[in-house]
Amino acid sequence: MAAKRPTLVDLAEASGFSVALVSIVMRDAPGASAETRQRVKEVANRIGYQPNWLARGLRRSNSGLLGVSFAISHPFHADLVRHLYQASFGKDVDLVLSAHLPGRSEERAAATLLDKRCEAVILLGPTMPAEEVAALARDVPVVAVARRLEGISGVDVVRSDDRAGAAMAVDHLASLGHRRIAHVDGGTQAGAPERRAGYCEAMAGRGLDSEIRVVPGGIEESDGYAATMALFDSGPAPTGILAFNDECAAGVLSAAAVLGCRVPEDLSVVGYDDSRRAVTTRVPLTSLAQTYEALAVATIDRAITQARERSEALEIVTQPELVIRESTGRAPDSPGGS
Repeated sequence: MAAKRPTLVDLAEASGFSVALVSIVMRDAPGASAETRQRVKEVANRIGYQPNWLARGLRRSNSGLLGVSFAISHPFHADLVRHLYQASFGKDVDLVLSAHLPGRSEERAAATLLDKRCEAVILLGPTMPAEEVAALARDVPVVAVARRLEGISGVDVVRSDDRAGAAMAVDHLASLGHRRIAHVDGGTQAGAPERRAGYCEAMAGRGLDSEIRVVPGGIEESDGYAATMALFDSGPAPTGILAFNDECAAGVLSAAAVLGCRVPEDLSVVGYDDSRRAVTTRVPLTSLAQTYEALAVATIDRAITQARERSEALEIVTQPELVIRESTGRAPDSPGGS
């Protein structure tokens, strides 16, 4: 069996540089120091890496392939991939999926899509540095989904207004008489800074500055559980919690059950994404819907446009919608509360 031909990812790992930086060197594009160029080319010679010029030429022609990089553990990504497929029907394109997970980096997932001759690459909630997203876009058209990229040109962005969504959640809880409203955030996840800012701004706008409480969370049910336990251990118990996503909110519900808090009589909980998880929790979740269909349609449209025409990059922002279910109710210390 013939030895496997070294890829751009192999070269990046062997040289200790990012895929984006190695790509810059191998294309003789600006953006890398002389020392870096020398190091990368020395390693390329040592491992026998050669740029796949044929694949690049084929990629510039119409392969009809759009690559999608996604986090395999992220429920929002799974739901969005399904809608991306639906949005691509009848467009004379097909999707190539490449997942990242522990042990397989986001960069490797994206580089694999380049090796597959994709005409454009769609990054779902990318967490790699913005500069690396921009560097990737010099190789192939890139559409970043569900992440705001400030100060970066040449990359299309399709996202929901996370800041507005978090504010809608606070407004909903405040309208039910809640004042002690906490936020279990998403850490370094795409969209987390905007949701954090939206929560804080909405609380301040309602004169609730002193009630602002942000605790580290994440995208898993276990993150929401741990954060809720920490909240109840470290100060006055909140009567309302905005979780980063629905999985995290499910963890909040589990912790509430252990703590003996009734939902929504004692504690109201708001999730985010309005994923399928929102209707399978022990109490159906009030959640912010990210309008999957609108995000998917805009993403496929921009990917095809950039692959065929390479036009000016755009930022498309959709508006979230509040879907009210059984996990929110009047604050226990307000008129009409339990």
